[in-house]
Amino acid sequence: MKHALVLFLAIGPLLAQDVKLPPGIEKLAGKASDVVDVSLDGPLLRLAGRFLSNNDPDEAKVKNIVSGLKGIYVKSFEFEKEGEYSPSDLDEIRRQLRGPGWSRMVGVVSKKSGDNAEIYMWLDNDRIGGLVILCADPKKLTVVNIVGNISLDDLSALGGHLGVPDIETGKEHKKPAEKE
Repeated sequence: MKHALVLFLAIGPLLAQDVKLPPGIEKLAGKASDVVDVSLDGPLLRLAGRFLSNNDPDEAKVKNIVSGLKGIYVKSFEFEKEGEYSPSDLDEIRRQLRGPGWSRMVGVVSKKSGDNAEIYMWLDNDRIGGLVILCADPKKLTVVNIVGNISLDDLSALGGHLGVPDIETGKEHKKPAEKE
């Protein structure tokens, strides 16, 4: 499984899809060698969108996608050694994702590498109104919550922008150019 599918932990501001981090998850930050914490709500997303160019087709597409979102929340922990977190650390989040409106779209388990990934969607009038992606491997735990109308193509286009990791959806998209 590629690390491009390593994902994120999040909080959604909509009541219907309010996914809260379990209080104990923050204790993992003390054990982690690297921690990523991205919280972009609507106003911050619109501000970030102002820095994206309308002249660059990829950035223009991301800017358009971001304009329809209510939030992007990413929480990722990387550990020096295996066993620093328990798979049960995600159980409370999974319980929330069994609530009304939520459906599990993808579940990937690799016994060989120990990588696990799950994608959940929240339907809003037959449109995806939000996504939560849980990804765990022996030394990394990531949860992402994207709140607002988004398609899998949009998700792929957001990969590499605004703290969202590259996400493989089967379609190619151009990677953002490295800034010097």
